[in-house]
Amino acid sequence: MPVAHSFSLKQARRLALAAQGFGGRRPPASIKAARLNQQIERLGLLQIDSVNALVRAHYLPLFSRLGSYPQQLLDQAAWSQGRQRTLFEYWGHEASLLPMSMYPLMRWRMQRARQGQGIYSQLARFGREQQATISRVLAAVQTQGALGAGSLSSREERAGPWWDWSDEKHALEWLFAAGEVTVAGRRGFERLYDLPERVIPRAILQQPLMDEAQAQRQLLVQGATALGVATEKDLRDYFRLDPADSRARLAELLESGELLACEVQGWRQPAYCLPQFKVPRKVGASALLSPFDSLIWERSRTERLFDFRYRLEIYTPLHKRVYGYYVLPFLHDERIVARVDLRAERAQGRLAVHAVHEEAVGLDEPGMQALAGQLRQMADWLGLADIQLNCPREGAQRLRKLLA
Repeated sequence: MPVAHSFSLKQARRLALAAQGFGGRRPPASIKAARLNQQIERLGLLQIDSVNALVRAHYLPLFSRLGSYPQQLLDQAAWSQGRQRTLFEYWGHEASLLPMSMYPLMRWRMQRARQGQGIYSQLARFGREQQATISRVLAAVQTQGALGAGSLSSREERAGPWWDWSDEKHALEWLFAAGEVTVAGRRGFERLYDLPERVIPRAILQQPLMDEAQAQRQLLVQGATALGVATEKDLRDYFRLDPADSRARLAELLESGELLACEVQGWRQPAYCLPQFKVPRKVGASALLSPFDSLIWERSRTERLFDFRYRLEIYTPLHKRVYGYYVLPFLHDERIVARVDLRAERAQGRLAVHAVHEEAVGLDEPGMQALAGQLRQMADWLGLADIQLNCPREGAQRLRKLLA
C-alpha cells in the first residue's frame, strides 16, 4: 500500500490533540449550547460511566476542552424535551451520548442486536427465549410512557453485576439495544425508557434505512476526524466496530480517497488520516483528563502517542494500587506529565487531591502553575470551596505553595 504521508511522533501528537478539540481558540468566559454541541459533534460521542468519585464521566471531557461550563447545558442536550435536545443514548464506544445526527448511523447495529449479534451472549439468549416478557415490557412502555426498570420489576432489585438484573431490566436492555426503546431521561442515574418516536425527531426516524457498509464507512471517517491520525485498530475501537467490517470499509475508504495511508515514527502498524489534515505548529493546552476521555481511552494508542502507560485502578484492591482510585492524567505542553488522584468530597465542600505523581518528563514551574490553575478551576466548576492536598510527595509541596 503506497504511503501518502509520514509524520514524526510530535506531529502525530499535534494532529491528535487538535482533532480532539485541544489548543484551538480560547473558549469564551460564558459557554453557550451551540459551543457545547459543536465540541460534541467534533468528538462524535461522550462515554457514560456510573463512577461518580469526582463527577460523572460524560461531563469531564467538555470541561477539559472548554473549561467551566454549566453542566445543565449537557443535561438539556441529552435529556430535555423539545428542541434543546441534541443528543441520544446508545452503544457507541461503550454506553455513550451521541449527536442526534448520528442516529441513522446506528440503526444497522440495532438491527443486528435484534438478531442477537453484537450484544452480550446472555442478552442475546434472553432475546431468543423471553419474547413474551419483552412484548409485555414493550406494551407497558407504550401505555405508560417513560419507565425505569425498577417500576416494572416483578421482584426486588438486587445490587450486583448485570446478570443479576430482573427479567424486566433484561427486557428493557434488549429493547434498547434493538432500538425498540430509547432513553428519554434519567432519574438520578437510572435510565428512563420510552418509544423512539416520543424522543427522536420525526425527520431523523423517517430517514431511509442506511446500508450497513455506508454507515460503517461514515463511522470510520468520524473516528478519523476525531483522532487525527490512527491505526486501523484505533479507528475500529472508536465506535467498537467488528474487525472484519472495519477492514473491509477501510479498504473502500482508501480506494475512494476519503482516507489516506500514512506512517508515524515508531508505530509498527500503518496509520490513516483524512486528506485535508493540517498539522498545527503547536498545541498549547493544559487539561485534567477523564479516564474515559476519547483522547486516551484506547490504552495502547495512548502509549504510542504519549509514552504513557495508563490503567484505571478502581477495581484493583487497595494494596495493589500504584497511583490511586480515580486518577486523572494531566496534559500540558503536548505531553502527559502527571497523574492526579482526585475526589469530590461534597459533604465537606472540598476537592481532595490524594496523590500527585509526576511522569519522567517532569513538571516544570509553568506546568505546576497550570496544574494548580486547573485544580482551582475544577473545584469552582464543581461548586467546592476548598482544595485539600493530602499527598506528601515533593511535587505536591510545590503544588501546595501555588494553591495557598
